[in-house]
Amino acid sequence: QKGTRSESSQAKKSQHAEEAIFYMNCRAAYLTVLKSSLENIKSKEQLLLVLQQAGRNPSQKTVNKYWTSQTTTLNFDDFCTILKKEKPATKTELLEAFGRIDTDNTGYILHDELYKILTMRGEKMTWDEVSAITKQAGFNCSGKLDYNKFCDLYMTTSEQCCKTAREKLEVDSRLRQQQFGSQAETSSEGITLPVSKPSPRVSRKTDHKLAPTKGDSRTPSRPSSAQSCKASVSTTISNCASSNRNTKLIEPDTIKEWQCAQSKGCFYLEDDGEIISHKYKLHLPQRSTVCITIKPLNVHQVEGKSCHWLSVDTALYILKENETQENLQLVSFTEQQNKEMFGWKGELGSGIYWLLPFTTGCRLKKVKTQFTGEAKLVYRGEDGELALTKEFRAALLDIFETIDLDGNGLLSLEEYNFFELRTSGEKCDEEAWAVCKENFDMKKNELTRQGFMDLNLMEANDREGDPSDLWVTLLSLGYNKALEMTEACPFVIDIYAEKCKPRIKAIYLEAGSWQLNRAICKSVVNKGEAKVMDGCENIIIYTYKAGRRITSVIENKSENKVIIHVNNEQSKNCLSNRGLTVFAVEVAPKSMTVSQHVMPLNEQEEWLYNCVHSLL
Repeated sequence: QKGTRSESSQAKKSQHAEEAIFYMNCRAAYLTVLKSSLENIKSKEQLLLVLQQAGRNPSQKTVNKYWTSQTTTLNFDDFCTILKKEKPATKTELLEAFGRIDTDNTGYILHDELYKILTMRGEKMTWDEVSAITKQAGFNCSGKLDYNKFCDLYMTTSEQCCKTAREKLEVDSRLRQQQFGSQAETSSEGITLPVSKPSPRVSRKTDHKLAPTKGDSRTPSRPSSAQSCKASVSTTISNCASSNRNTKLIEPDTIKEWQCAQSKGCFYLEDDGEIISHKYKLHLPQRSTVCITIKPLNVHQVEGKSCHWLSVDTALYILKENETQENLQLVSFTEQQNKEMFGWKGELGSGIYWLLPFTTGCRLKKVKTQFTGEAKLVYRGEDGELALTKEFRAALLDIFETIDLDGNGLLSLEEYNFFELRTSGEKCDEEAWAVCKENFDMKKNELTRQGFMDLNLMEANDREGDPSDLWVTLLSLGYNKALEMTEACPFVIDIYAEKCKPRIKAIYLEAGSWQLNRAICKSVVNKGEAKVMDGCENIIIYTYKAGRRITSVIENKSENKVIIHVNNEQSKNCLSNRGLTVFAVEVAPKSMTVSQHVMPLNEQEEWLYNCVHSLL
């Protein structure tokens, strides 16, 4: 036992040392561009610079993922989180990328081929930018690029950027002693570390035991792990299996006579666990009673394939637009439930509203699946021509139905561009769309299903049957190598209005905005049960149960940052979006943040939510 404890202690020390080095590198890169790590990144260009100083070379698509149309600033903690997600490229990865171009494995790429690829594919470079590469004598000779030498220089330059930033930080003792980011008051091995946000995607073993109590009751509970903390508050909610699906949402008999608008959309799971989705504007020409619903979209699936996304929870937050888009006011959210559908019914005045879809991430998360083999996408017929396999055609039809947002059986340029942004990070302009019109089947300037199929077949022909690009598209849309959609959840929104014709339009496809986070917090504060933390009146825990989902929010009314320890060890048959039984949440002064979302692991069984929040 002593030996085991010693090994565990050594492992923890090693982990702390690695974290210390990581945060030192983060801070060194940050202070190369900004005067203080208390200063925020204020532009996309600044974000690109600090990432490059940290040895990263992000694509424009990567930068756009973190700096969206609604981003105004990013702080040091945000920067650290980005660096954890965006690992630096290794020499092996670079060589593999060049190897896909150098099919003969010569170790060289002709300059003419390099110009063609870099100026015409992906994030296109200018002629001058490519010339700057080919003119470097160290890795160019006789009109060819020695990409092995180029990779060596790339890695050396990246490492030198990090080293220079660290040396500058070490020389300047004033910067070294400066408080930075959202930093903890405790230290490890004499080094002060910022508290990193827990990963929401770490898998854990869940206790499947049933709770002894039934109904929906709240009783005090405090596990021993909370005794060492300054102050704590506990919340217990016991839920019957039958209470998972209520039927509060009753559509009126006359709803068929109401005017309706519909739009589809999709939640997509990113590699780092972040969830992005479409966001919508709703226009009501006059005051009316409305019924707004959201549910997973049951697209046609190949027999034998799982429909994982149908169990994913969905919600919709309704915000009123006032003078500006930045000034959005929470109206309500879809808390009434009927099976997999969530909805809200009430009266809305005339004007513009934002509809922000949301899923907790409890059900939509990274999964590791064992595959017997990769699905085949294309084959050559007896005539030698390439064709799409039956399975791939079925997947493409499902994709078409998902991205056909208005459900008219055709893809407009706007709808197609959401698809392009998701799969390639680029948009198709009017000129390129005109070229599509000349080559693929269209009706009323919109792409048909057959045209969409032919477009994908053309992509396969362009690569002479190599399915690599087709897999990039499929993986970005949430499919795995067995052609199962496991990391996406298509949904459908319906709006019924009694007195006018509602109009809905998808505006963005991006990660949850600060408006959505604020709306979630406000809804829980307005509707949930509030508990003041024993021994600390400035910390309030709000807990709200809506259907099969429980959300808790932490409010910090004090002038200081606090770190809250969250313990779910006594919960039964529960699934947290954090993916952890025990974790810590950092809350800034005078602010609120979501602690966690919890759902039943098995809806057919009772589940017990027992959570203790403690002040560290």
